[in-house]
Amino acid sequence: MSNSERDIIKVRVHDGIVGILNIASILLASQFGLNWIYVAVGVAILQILSPFTKFCPVYTILNKIMPDTTPMQNGK
Repeated sequence: MSNSERDIIKVRVHDGIVGILNIASILLASQFGLNWIYVAVGVAILQILSPFTKFCPVYTILNKIMPDTTPMQNGK
């Protein structure tokens, strides 16, 4: 598997994790109260700020788990 294929997998895993967080937050908010919607708001704020700050908590974890791929959103 080439490095670019691993990078694509990393991006897809990131998108999946972010999507699951958003869906879970919305489902929890609909079942247990609107306070759970703040998880989705927090994820959205991090996504909006990520291009400017070059920081993403999910990519930070994925960069450590997948060291053989190109570091993404690592603050550089």
